[in-house]
Amino acid sequence: MTGLALYTIAAALIAYFGVNAYTGKYGLNARQELDQEIVQLTAELARLKAERIAAEQRVSLLRSDRVDPDMLDERARYQLDYVHPRDLVRMIGQN
Repeated sequence: MTGLALYTIAAALIAYFGVNAYTGKYGLNARQELDQEIVQLTAELARLKAERIAAEQRVSLLRSDRVDPDMLDERARYQLDYVHPRDLVRMIGQN
């Protein structure tokens, strides 16, 4: 009877560690989920880097040492709600 109890306990321990190796916090499933998250975060990082580069380019056009006249005009009109009489304005209705 003692031998059977030892084999049962050993089998239970092996089963426990086997299940945790597959489904545990650091198991095989967790590794696959981490790999998927790494892919998603890498794609988001690339998108954010591109967005930052575009924003830096727009900001560089507004620097005091070399102001782009078109960019300055666009920003001034936007902030002051000014429209030139020759501009075409499309009103979009609110839902």
